[in-house]
Amino acid sequence: MKVRTDWWRRAVAPLAAALLLAACQATPTATPTAPPAGTPEPGQTPAASPQAGGEVEIFSWWTAGGEADGLEAMFEVFAQKHPEFQIVNAAVAGGAGTNARAVLATRLAQGDPPESWQGHAGQELSTYIVAGQLEPLNSLFDEQGWHDVMPATLIEQISTDGNIWSVPVNIHRANVMWYVPANLEQWGVQVPQTWAEFLTAAETLEAAGVTPLALGEQWTVMHLLETVLLGELGADAYASLWDGSGDWNSAEVTAALETFDQVLDYTNADASTLAWEQAAQLVIDGQAAFNVMGDWAEGYFVSPAGPNLSPEDGSFGWAPAPGSSGVFQWLSDSFILPAGEINREGALAWLTVAGSKEGQDAFNPVKGSIPARTDPDRSLYDAYLQSAMDDWASDELAGSLTHGVVANDAWKAAIDTALGLFLADRNVGTFQTALAAACVATGPCS
Repeated sequence: MKVRTDWWRRAVAPLAAALLLAACQATPTATPTAPPAGTPEPGQTPAASPQAGGEVEIFSWWTAGGEADGLEAMFEVFAQKHPEFQIVNAAVAGGAGTNARAVLATRLAQGDPPESWQGHAGQELSTYIVAGQLEPLNSLFDEQGWHDVMPATLIEQISTDGNIWSVPVNIHRANVMWYVPANLEQWGVQVPQTWAEFLTAAETLEAAGVTPLALGEQWTVMHLLETVLLGELGADAYASLWDGSGDWNSAEVTAALETFDQVLDYTNADASTLAWEQAAQLVIDGQAAFNVMGDWAEGYFVSPAGPNLSPEDGSFGWAPAPGSSGVFQWLSDSFILPAGEINREGALAWLTVAGSKEGQDAFNPVKGSIPARTDPDRSLYDAYLQSAMDDWASDELAGSLTHGVVANDAWKAAIDTALGLFLADRNVGTFQTALAAACVATGPCS
């Protein structure tokens, strides 16, 4: 699915302008920095500056458990290969990147970009592309031979108008249901294959005093929404909602949203106060039976800073979220090269490590993800991650909403607003109308 070059530009441009205006109003003395002289022609990676050494600031939202450990592992590879540079870890916690991206928007408006920042492959990058805040990386891909070791489908997701805009470092699976096998046996329930089966099991679990499904703050609710839509609609109908060929007002979407509403009845009352890893911990602690979360949860489970468990001994189990067996709902973290005044030599050195086999094999086994490259050392990856590699290679693919693949920022923000209102009134009809209106206003349905 290639990034479309018509509707997303119209939708994203006003958002980019609004972010720029808001940030400038907050800091009226700041003046955006123009791209330096010698900015390359479209499609060409800028040459490194004569500057040697210095600080390389890497901006992300990886601050918890396995994600922070994985980033540190890639920093160590960078330090070994490029001792002349000093990494500055500028990670900002919270909200699956929401907080970090707000800080980043302010910095970009002030002309103060980091040397590189984390961005999800897919429509999320369009905000920065439209605003002229990125440099293309075509020649870097050619020089490093990455076209031969990264899937063409993935490269399409980070490309538009013939230009490649970021370096993918991993693949994550969004549609995973986590559980503890011994607990399910004790409670007399099995892993549900459909959401209808989950609702039946939820009755048994509630009777036993167990929360059926652990949930966290609002972005985790959006994550749950996308997995319910996928499970109830199927991959093709789900994809049609994002490319403009589907109907957000259809009876099938109504039924899926009604299922989502029912599922929410079986979640923890304190969800809005919990981060994603706290919600996942409820399953490990036996307070909840299931948690639907991306496989960064596996990185948390096995992290010494987290529960420090192992998938090999049955300490935790996993399955596709109900209704989505045979479908890999994916997202990819990537790093970009900013336009503007940066330590360009250091930035390019970082991107080269991020796309390398050594860098990805250091990062992903700890992060709880699989490499974007197709040539990993499988012996470095645990049982869960090897199963994810196999599924990525064989399953039907579907993109994630919450994590930037299928919807641009403006569209995702409109969905998030509608979701917040729905959580307050639980009116499915109003929610569906708002989702349909969001597609017309900011997506491909106009």
